[in-house]
Formats: sequence, C-alpha cells, structure tokens
Amino acid sequence: MTLVKSNGYNIIIKNNSLDSLCKFFEDKKYTSYFILSDQNIIKLCLPHLLIACPKLITAQIIKIKSGEKAKSLKFSAQIWHTLIDKTADKNTLLINFGGGVVSDLGGFAAATFKRGIDFINIPTTLLAMADASLGGKTGINFNKFKNIIGTINQPKGVFINIKFLKTLPQRQLKNGLAEIFKIALVNSHSFWDELVSFSQKTSYHTLITKSIQIKNKIILKDPFEKGIRKSLNFGHTIGHAIESEFLNSKAPLLHGEAVLIGLLIESRISYQKQLIPKSVLLEIYLVLTSHFKPRSISKISISSIINRIKNDKKTSKNIFLFSLINGIGSFKLDVIVSETQIKKAIMDHNKLIR
Repeated sequence: MTLVKSNGYNIIIKNNSLDSLCKFFEDKKYTSYFILSDQNIIKLCLPHLLIACPKLITAQIIKIKSGEKAKSLKFSAQIWHTLIDKTADKNTLLINFGGGVVSDLGGFAAATFKRGIDFINIPTTLLAMADASLGGKTGINFNKFKNIIGTINQPKGVFINIKFLKTLPQRQLKNGLAEIFKIALVNSHSFWDELVSFSQKTSYHTLITKSIQIKNKIILKDPFEKGIRKSLNFGHTIGHAIESEFLNSKAPLLHGEAVLIGLLIESRISYQKQLIPKSVLLEIYLVLTSHFKPRSISKISISSIINRIKNDKKTSKNIFLFSLINGIGSFKLDVIVSETQIKKAIMDHNKLIR
C-alpha cells in the first residue's frame, strides 16, 4: 500500500483499496450515502464495491451517462434533484465512483449542494487515478466551453483500486497515459526518461504513484493555482479547445487524446519562443508519436480554436497566457503568445500529423 498525504485528506493506492475505504466509513459517521457513477462502471465495478463495503448496499445510486457530455448543468441538476428528493443533509457523503468526468461533476455538485457536503473519489480509470481525482478541481462544461464553470473543493479521501484498471479498454489506458507523460514532461526529467521506455509490462502502480507524488507536491504548494500549479496546464490550452471542437462530432476525442495534441502543439510554441531547442522538440515528437497515435486536426478551423482559447480561464483581456516548457522537466509560466504564433504552431503540426 502507498499512502500520500494531500491537502487535508489521504490518497491510498493499493491493488485493492476497498478495505481501506471500509475503514474510512467506520471512522467517519455519515447520515446517508450517495454513489455517483455511469452505466458502464455500475455494471463492471459496482458489485465489487458493494461486496467489499456492505454499508453501501443501502446507498442511493445516481446514474449518469458515460462521456464528457455528462459534465453539464443538466446532470448537475439531476444530482441536486436526487439529493433533495432523498432528503440528503449536510452530513451526507457523495461517493464519486468512476473516471474524471464523474469526479469533476460530482465534486462540483457536492461543493454547491447546501453550500457544500463531503465527497470522496474512487477513480476507476487511469486518467482519474493518476490525475483527475486529486487536487480538488471540480467543474462542468457550459455553452460548449470546457470546464468553464467550477470550483476548487478538496475531497475527504481518494481510494485508488488498481484492479479496476483490468476493466479498461486499451484506448482508455492510453487516455490516462497521456496525462502521465504530461506530468513528467513538465516536472520531472527522470520520470520522463522512465516513460520513454514504457511498455505494457510497466507497473501501473508505480506510474500512478509517481504521477500522484509529483502532482501532490505542486498542489500542496499552490492549491488555488496562483503560481506553480499553472505548470500542469501545459498542453491544456490548445487541448481543451480541440476537445471542445470534437465534443459534438461523430467521433469525439477523449480528454487525454486532446491533451496529447495540445502537448505537441504547445511544444512547438515553446520552440517558437526559443524556450527549447529543436532537438528537444524533435525528442518530444518522437517519444509521444511512438507511444500514441495523435488524431489529425487538419479539418478543424484554426479560427475556431483561437476563438475558444479567447474564453480560456488563462486568457486575460485577449492576451493569451500559456504555461510552456523551457526544457524537459522544467517550465515557464504566464508566457504571452500571439495569435500568429498559435496559428503557425497548429499549421506546422498539421503538416506532420495528417
């Protein structure tokens, strides 16, 4: 077992963390329990949770659709309605059981219901285990903009059960790996070197633990993203814009797939700004394209991407502020990037990835 102490809560990483979860329920006395999950997790993972923790057999299940579209006011309202209908009080616990969509949505609903009720995260995807379930960022998409409404609200615990990864298809594992590569690229050269030789035989427990330890150090220093935590936004300014563009298409991108494209394009911007030499840019492209197959974005309007970036939370008075890298494992915050530089980076990227 690995235990990481975070901002007022513990992150427990085990092959089977559900026994620790049951101990948490013994120590904390709640009047009622609600489990938020999607239909896939309810089918594949919920039986294991209920067998391990009989206390939850009487919990109210709140079922949402799987996928990014669930992060909306509509589904937030569904959660609030259920909490009200079932007379949830201030001593209710909301259990977010699923991937990053569930933890983002559930955390937001918990933060706003009766001005805040407790919640915990039990992540079931690699993306959620390594990144999304810790740090307290919660939120929903609104008006076709990614994560534009939300709060920072810390969970009371994160329980990572590595065995749940066995339920994931390869695409979902790759989705989570993209965020792990990002954390290494921005904050740890040694971790990046380990990931370069990643294979299916690599221990996910080790990857998740290292990813969490790196991110947690950053969060403890800067919980409200006023400084160093901004480094974790590398790849996300472009990535979120691209993800939003694909959201209503016939083949939407997963979050990590969009971030992967963002990492490549924002690395090009880092090169344009003379923060990294061409050799580093080529290394990043070589490593990421050898482990992943980034989707082509050549058919997306660059003007549409720019317009979405104008509504990004890091943009101020139409001044584009990016978190970029100035080497593998290091970063530079609040870099002003022009619209021309963004367009050039996207066009240069599109010449390589068709």
